[in-house]
Amino acid sequence: MEDMERLRFWSGKRVLVTGATGVVGLNLVNTLEKYDAEVVALVRDWVPKSGLLGKWLYGESSVKLVRGELEDYNLILRTLAEYEIEYVFHLGAQTIVQVGNRSPLTTFKANIEGTWNLLEAVRILNQYSDDIKAVCVASSDKAYGASTILPYTEDMALCGEHPYDVSKSCTDLIAQAYGKSYGIPVCIARMGNIYGPGDLNFNRIVPGTIRNIIENKAPEIRSDGTPVREYFYVADAVDAYLTMAEKVSSGGLAGEAFNFSSGEKFSALEFIEKISGIMKSNLKPVIQNTSRNEIQDQYLSIKKAEEILNWYPKHSLENGLKQTIQWYKEVLK
Repeated sequence: MEDMERLRFWSGKRVLVTGATGVVGLNLVNTLEKYDAEVVALVRDWVPKSGLLGKWLYGESSVKLVRGELEDYNLILRTLAEYEIEYVFHLGAQTIVQVGNRSPLTTFKANIEGTWNLLEAVRILNQYSDDIKAVCVASSDKAYGASTILPYTEDMALCGEHPYDVSKSCTDLIAQAYGKSYGIPVCIARMGNIYGPGDLNFNRIVPGTIRNIIENKAPEIRSDGTPVREYFYVADAVDAYLTMAEKVSSGGLAGEAFNFSSGEKFSALEFIEKISGIMKSNLKPVIQNTSRNEIQDQYLSIKKAEEILNWYPKHSLENGLKQTIQWYKEVLK
């Protein structure tokens, strides 16, 4: 969809974004603000450096900030009702596999309870009006669990085994249930590893590797270097969410899930070598082999998104990484 057409669609729309300080949330809020949407951002923890990408975090825009947690049902209900929300992007979650291993209960509460709180609030409000036109829920490729059959397709079972993966399987199934059982206009996005400007979690492979190289330190690989993943540029992820919301609001897609990915897959070692090559670094990665409960190989088929949503990724890995590296060079001066 061209910018002008998208501007006409989103201008004046009342939108709630949960998880607004995450890498996708920050970029999505900025994009919606550019398209003149009336944005409400739900923020749990204050992340000081997030302002490097989103001035709205400092009150320098029309974006409205709501401080609170997804586990607070009354807060979610109040926010949806008082701001008369029409579109919801539910990105808020505990997103780190290793944190899930260390703290499963907080991961379950944020990811599972947070999702049913949001969808139940939507269900209640939609009994009185049809104001809420679309709810886009962030699932994950991790929701599928480990499989010897790849790429994942949307008709495959959701079989998460470890805490984070299970939380996403449950999130996904709950969203499907609200769509199929109650007609809530909800769609589910299953994406792989997202990278790009605005990701300030340096435990992730992209921010951590780029920062280490900038500081002339060897990149670190938590696994043995062999797990295969797709790496998905954040601008394409934002485009996927907007496309999904635009399509589901026209009807017929309640409870549907879609895979979104780049189509380019690499082992962890290959991926770090790719970053090193773009940054012209000769530093050799240190393979720590300390990660646990990680799925070995994961990649997605995006045929359904192509056929039903007419969605395709617009950025190659090379292009996305160059823009991302430049952003970190400016931020980490």
